[in-house]
Amino acid sequence: MATPKFIQSSSNFQQELKRRVNQYFEEKKKSSTGNFSLYFKAVLFFAAYIALYVHLVYYTPSNLWAAIECVLIGGFTAAIGFNVMHDGGHGSFSKSKSLNKLAAISVNLLGASHIMWGQKHNIIHHTYTNIDGVDDDIEIKPYLRMCTTQKRYKIHRFQHYYVWFLYTLLHIIWVFLTDYQKYFKKRIGSVPIKKLSVKEHIGFWGAKVGYAILFIVIPIIKVGFLKWIVGFLIASMVTGFIISIVFQLAHTVEETAFPVPDGDTNKIENEWAIHQVQTTANFATKNKLISWLVGGLNFQIEHHLFPRISHIHYPAISKIIKQTCADFNIKYIEFPKMRTAIASHAAFLRKMGNTA
Repeated sequence: MATPKFIQSSSNFQQELKRRVNQYFEEKKKSSTGNFSLYFKAVLFFAAYIALYVHLVYYTPSNLWAAIECVLIGGFTAAIGFNVMHDGGHGSFSKSKSLNKLAAISVNLLGASHIMWGQKHNIIHHTYTNIDGVDDDIEIKPYLRMCTTQKRYKIHRFQHYYVWFLYTLLHIIWVFLTDYQKYFKKRIGSVPIKKLSVKEHIGFWGAKVGYAILFIVIPIIKVGFLKWIVGFLIASMVTGFIISIVFQLAHTVEETAFPVPDGDTNKIENEWAIHQVQTTANFATKNKLISWLVGGLNFQIEHHLFPRISHIHYPAISKIIKQTCADFNIKYIEFPKMRTAIASHAAFLRKMGNTA
């Protein structure tokens, strides 16, 4: 399908949001990018990640400790993605373009391609959030039905039960399948990707080969195939589950919208900023530990409206955005606890599996 367009609304909601948020940074004399606390967290997470890798591969702990360390390395993989790669990919990690680039390509160390991620996430998902046929994040057919415009199969009646296992496979499928599908098909879902330069082709394959050497070849040589495959599956399944939960709670819960473009004009009924608020939800924003671990992605509304602002500022600007939404009578979707958001996601999946 052709990518839809957003209407030019008479509302000045987006302009007022920008004015108020910009005013906040001017008054506080703060940069909208990361600061020392973010850089410290990045160094801490990478140090832990490297230490766990070295200990697992070169020092071969007992089976119990190895399993625990594999769980931890899976968690740190997700945490680096949330806190470092994600901000870097949006250009909000640092004022330095070079540091942003370095943070963005860290996803290559985690097995994914930063080239494919940039087009899938930054361009498509952040523009056409929750639009069936365009937003690749809700294209999990035929295994899951994520909105009413997708075909319903009998198995979907049970999707709220088996979905949790599917989520554990996300990282494995991402690393070994979907990146390659995008590369060879030259499209993400129905949207063609831009033509890759020679440098980008080399970067794609270099990253994939490098990851295979670090996380497949060397571990098999050092610890043997059986221990490697068990450890790799534990780490990757933990990563996949964490990433899936955090991203799904942001968009596929009971109150988020799944707008359908007008059949004649191919236009979405709202302006882009209102669309982002209506298709996105926050969760557990008062929980500082969750916010710290997931890189502020529990403040998903703030992130979608201002992706070039670092997540360390989301708690502060959320108050501004929430008040602006109230002033313009726009519903601001927020779950006070992570468990209530998970329950809403499960209820949403059950509804999609049982409703025509």
